[in-house]
Amino acid sequence: MKTDKTVTIKKNGPYIVSGNIPLAKEISVAGKSGEPEKWRKGESYPKQAGCALCRCGKSANKPFCDGHHISSKFDGTETASKKKHQQQARRIFGPGLDLADAPGFCSSARFCHLSGGTWENVKHSNNAKSKKIAIQTACNCPSGRLVVYNKGSKKPIEPAFEPSIKVMEDSQAKVSGPLCLRGGITLISSDGKAYESRNRMTLCRCGKSENKPFCDGSHLHSHFKDGDKSIR
Repeated sequence: MKTDKTVTIKKNGPYIVSGNIPLAKEISVAGKSGEPEKWRKGESYPKQAGCALCRCGKSANKPFCDGHHISSKFDGTETASKKKHQQQARRIFGPGLDLADAPGFCSSARFCHLSGGTWENVKHSNNAKSKKIAIQTACNCPSGRLVVYNKGSKKPIEPAFEPSIKVMEDSQAKVSGPLCLRGGITLISSDGKAYESRNRMTLCRCGKSENKPFCDGSHLHSHFKDGDKSIR
């Protein structure tokens, strides 16, 4: 999956975005079950050829960088593995679907909790309803931790995303979430090496992740908020 659209991580600084990548808010919405079930579109930001997005969590102009990483002496050291998803994932084999689960990418979006959990629904994927739920919940996972595979073709079942960046908001937990890179955007480390390009990735923007540059759910316990009125 290759694209000329890139996000480059600046050492102890922001994400440098290039390639006219659309940027917009997206809000997770809980359903009757009390668990997140769908995504709702939020405001779109004016299109521009490139921009710098805050990584330290301190900017007064979120999601854009305003230089606070300098005054706050932000330590943005990248600690995440550069191993591919398949190398990090454990496999669960069901009768109708297989699942690749790479916990190291988890951003705690909780779509996987619906109706007994993605894992249980994969195990019962000979049932049409369970199979549908397994596909729905895995595809709603913004980080791409969970990827379901067609049992026959062995090919991944993925949403068809155009390259874009989503500024995530968690309406249930009332916190602001990570940046979600969609559609195979190239992510380049501060050392100049590229991470695996994937259809779905979540990047930390609260500055607290212990798995930088990826989100590890730290925005939840740090109660990170970027001022979005939809999560108040």
